[in-house]
Amino acid sequence: RNVEIGFIFQGYNLIPALDALENVELPLLYGGVSASERHRRAMEALERVGLADKCRNLPSQLSGGQQQRVSIARALAGNPSVILADEPTGALDSKSARMLLERLEVLNRERGTTILMVTHDAFTASCCRRGVFLRDGQIFQELSRGELDRRAFFAQIIRVITQLGGEMEDVL
Repeated sequence: RNVEIGFIFQGYNLIPALDALENVELPLLYGGVSASERHRRAMEALERVGLADKCRNLPSQLSGGQQQRVSIARALAGNPSVILADEPTGALDSKSARMLLERLEVLNRERGTTILMVTHDAFTASCCRRGVFLRDGQIFQELSRGELDRRAFFAQIIRVITQLGGEMEDVL
């Protein structure tokens, strides 16, 4: 699991006593990656999320959005085949959120990385190829982006969210 799966946690799960670089290197350490390769990959991942200059900062010295970006770098550094992401854009500003979504799209398209993401944000969901909407632990509806552009898929997502909200009002 350490080699094949990358995790982006909603709550960051950074080790407070380790700096940003060490937090990104940690899964690589447990994966048996050499020290020089760990350092290279961790720095590259921090550069991709715009935090190379904060590599020696502790989590307490970083904003919430920066901590989330360290968490993202940690997930990307191992080049996993699967990324599990829980509200990955929740603590990010719009520029950082777009950057992350573009990076995940590139990983999916070019490397075939599978990304399973939980989000309540319709814009974030519209960047995916498939959406599964749950209500009370059951599948409510599934959408496939197919050949639609992001805006058209976004409109479909909004229609489903509206249906979900409408049905909830009927119950109340």
